[in-house]
Amino acid sequence: MNGSKLIAIALLVSGVLAVAYGGFSYTEEHTPVKVGPVELSVEERKDVNVPLWAGLAIIVAGGLVFALGSRR
Repeated sequence: MNGSKLIAIALLVSGVLAVAYGGFSYTEEHTPVKVGPVELSVEERKDVNVPLWAGLAIIVAGGLVFALGSRR
């Protein structure tokens, strides 16, 4: 399997996941206060929304890469 097919499959899978879930979230940890040996750490949850049109565009791009990559 060549590189263009791997890229196409990655694009297709990520596009389908973007359409199915609509986004993802992650946790960011930082230390706002540190006094001597005592630290105060804060975990902050952040959400990233992926628009439907972006997920569909990723799927179309993956299909095009797959189709054009198989011609060569």
